Amino acid sequence: MKQGDIELLKRIAELEDSLDPKSLAAKLGWRSRDVGVWPGTLTKLRMEGLVEDVYESNTYHGYQLSTKARAMLLTGELSYPEPQYQKLEVPDDIFQDIIGHDDVKELLRACLAAEKPVHVLLTGPPALAKTLFLWEIERIGVERAVWLVGSATSKAGLWDLVAERQPELLLIDEMDKMNAADTAALLSIMEGGRLVRAKRGRELDTKVEVKVIAATNVESRLSPELRSRFAIRRLGVYRREEFRTVVKGVLVRRENVGAPLAEEIAQRLDGRSQDVRDAVRVARLAPTLGVSRAIELLLPRG
Repeated sequence: MKQGDIELLKRIAELEDSLDPKSLAAKLGWRSRDVGVWPGTLTKLRMEGLVEDVYESNTYHGYQLSTKARAMLLTGELSYPEPQYQKLEVPDDIFQDIIGHDDVKELLRACLAAEKPVHVLLTGPPALAKTLFLWEIERIGVERAVWLVGSATSKAGLWDLVAERQPELLLIDEMDKMNAADTAALLSIMEGGRLVRAKRGRELDTKVEVKVIAATNVESRLSPELRSRFAIRRLGVYRREEFRTVVKGVLVRRENVGAPLAEEIAQRLDGRSQDVRDAVRVARLAPTLGVSRAIELLLPRG
């Protein structure tokens, strides 16, 4: 159990003990907003048998701590420390498939190894190495990393996603497309390691310590407040021979494509695309369609 959940149960117990027996909360149970609990945490506590329903109507849903939770608080079973992650291992060859950008690689390796967060924003035109950097960081982060696409973050809600998953690494692609609510959450996380929300019925105030690595095609769309929280690095365009080398490395090591097929895809895409994601899509369709037909369907001319 996370330390935040332990503190929440203690806070709920204090609230229940302080209630006037004649109050609505004492009779029907407290509401989620009375204790500042967000829905994901409340659902988890109910599934663990620590919180139970007392009353539910169209306008009121009341809860109370279960007998199990009370007993655990009384005996101190909730005080066991959480298992700690080992320090994130950052291999020297983490960015081996990315050509050039040596200063960016050095910066990112240092930020990933640092004890305290240093946030990095990669900017530049589409189809550069920005997404490749995020891919490689996600690969070593595994469950410690959460990958988001700016245009889709609101589907899960950045507030709730970070509070529930407690990631060490937050990887955001297309950050310029994030909506206002998710941007506000990100500002709060990056400023002081706090996730704060005061929306009625879904209050949230929890400590998080997460490193944010983000990418954007259009830096000018980001607010000055958001840009100021990042170390910003601008990436240049690959030369054609560099792009072919990157494609072959990604396909062989990430997609398990044989070297001859990776070479063919890289050659056929030369001058037609500078997006590694196109190469990945072609490689995945090639066993069914062949390389030429996959390229024709994915990247029609004109």
